[in-house]
Amino acid sequence: MSESGHSQPGMYGQGRRRRRRRGDRDPGPPGQNLSGPSRDREYQPRERRDGSEDPPGPLIQKTPIILAKPPGERAKPSQNAPLSGGPVLEKPIMLMKARDDAGKPGTPPEGAAQPSGPGSSKIEREGQRPTQPVYQIQNRGMGASASSSAVDPMVGQSKLLPPEKMKHSIKLVDDQMNWCDSAMEYLRDQTDMLVVGILGLQGTGKSTIMSLLSANTPEEDQRGYVFRAQTQEIKERGGNQSTGIDFFITQERVIFLDTQPMLSPSILDHLINNDRKLPPEYNLPHTYVEMQSLQIAAFLFTVCHVVIVVQDWFTDLNVYRFLQTAEMLKPSTPSASHDSTGSSGSDDGAEYYPHIVFLQNKARRDDFCPRNLKNMHMVVDKLMTHSHLRYKGTLSMVDCNIFPGLGLDYLSTEVNMFLLPVSDVLLCTVLCSGTYPLFSLLPGYRGHPSFSTMVSKLRSQILAMPRCQLSHTILTEKNWFHYAARIWDGVKKSSALSEYSRLLC
Repeated sequence: MSESGHSQPGMYGQGRRRRRRRGDRDPGPPGQNLSGPSRDREYQPRERRDGSEDPPGPLIQKTPIILAKPPGERAKPSQNAPLSGGPVLEKPIMLMKARDDAGKPGTPPEGAAQPSGPGSSKIEREGQRPTQPVYQIQNRGMGASASSSAVDPMVGQSKLLPPEKMKHSIKLVDDQMNWCDSAMEYLRDQTDMLVVGILGLQGTGKSTIMSLLSANTPEEDQRGYVFRAQTQEIKERGGNQSTGIDFFITQERVIFLDTQPMLSPSILDHLINNDRKLPPEYNLPHTYVEMQSLQIAAFLFTVCHVVIVVQDWFTDLNVYRFLQTAEMLKPSTPSASHDSTGSSGSDDGAEYYPHIVFLQNKARRDDFCPRNLKNMHMVVDKLMTHSHLRYKGTLSMVDCNIFPGLGLDYLSTEVNMFLLPVSDVLLCTVLCSGTYPLFSLLPGYRGHPSFSTMVSKLRSQILAMPRCQLSHTILTEKNWFHYAARIWDGVKKSSALSEYSRLLC
């Protein structure tokens, strides 16, 4: 009897019945007891279950008490459990709970298995068993901070979604040379990325080339390019389309940076005609325009894996002088002690220099002559001899099968140079405007593959560039954004640039 006056059927009742049966069997021999064999057959299984290590009988009796079910429901599991195999259905869930609580010291096996009863029955009653695998994936993905009682299954699945796709470029540096933070929402915590920047004079086709390398094809309308190209109106008045630095990242985690023209005459004309106030350290407008171009070039030389230099004719010596000046004014690579993510570089004293590609846009048919191509490579090699920029060894037109008859050793001093012909759309427009429209329908001799084929080969060459370590630490996309912001702030406040501007004045 318990303190409340009720009997406990699990402990007292069963023992009392057992003593009564033994007393009935003692007075007479087994042969005179007609019900003895049947009682022996009913009693032997109970002795075997009581003597085993994992008795199912006490669990069946304890389960209704733990669940606090009504008396009508308590009798059903106790009567039907040996026949229907109820504990077999609950056993996998009980084992899972015991496995989760096994790491806690001082937790008995029964205490770990008992709480699984109400939880498992509640899940089966509410029909939520299909959501259990999602819940377990959540705990593994979110770590120890995830709560086992209040976790939304959609939170973990959102981490498996593909990154958001950009439809157009956004500003990384605006026309006032101020840093913008809008690109942060498109970046992720992963290190497999490639950063490609571009430099060039006004009207050379920088934005068009970056659009074709990133997300567009030559057959699309230029008004839908991710980097806006010059419109016909802007071309007629000699203006520039891009200002500052534009940012675009592809689904393959390739970051493209389009920049305003170097030494742009339209920007200089805008400064003079609109009486725009210059910073106090710059006295003349042309000095300010040149310093802006040098800041952008020095910035790209520090934060990019690949820098493309675009020209629409071969060649302007002022472009090479500008590149050498930007290389001298390039900020030094921060040491590992200044980075918060820890050092992983093997050579802390080495300066970082990107791969540079010289792209000849709107190339003529004569430029694809093997003899002229060899002369162009020789000239660029002579001009960049004393440069630390990686201008050779990582891009080859001979390997692209553009010149099938040339051997791999034809260009002894092969630099990173690529030729792009005139666009097929522009060529078709010129031919159709002539006096002989019949010739526009006939395939003419071009001396090189089509424009779309050349763009495809250039894209494959650029994306296959080595992804060297930008700093002495391995940077994720978000870390690269903060690193680039710090570099841009350092470039604007660089004492070397200030001293150079005083020399110009």
